[in-house]
Amino acid sequence: MKTWDTSSLDVEPHKPHIVSSSDAARVICLNLPAGERMQEHEVHERAWVVVVEGEIEVEAGEETAGGGPGLMLEFDPREVHEVRAKSDARFLLFLAPWPGDGHPGAMTLDDKAHARERAREHSSE
Repeated sequence: MKTWDTSSLDVEPHKPHIVSSSDAARVICLNLPAGERMQEHEVHERAWVVVVEGEIEVEAGEETAGGGPGLMLEFDPREVHEVRAKSDARFLLFLAPWPGDGHPGAMTLDDKAHARERAREHSSE
């Protein structure tokens, strides 16, 4: 068994701290100062956010949700969302499976070598 006191981890603002990582999942702790945000982004994996301290507001498409410690949100793979800190906030991000389908860490060397070419092809469609 492994244990963590997530409220005492030394997590600098805007510098995600990897708490645990395996083939099954990755857990990251983030510290976001009041009034700041993680602009619209998406991840390749299914994602869960759990607020540990402070209060956040999250926008995903037409939906907005917010809350403090105990709030848990779930996002589908590639679901675009934005996180805003209503107060100094610390939250956990769970990503599973790790790495998700299409994540650069899951690509073969051949896939990586041709990734830009395929991206250009998709952008011109």
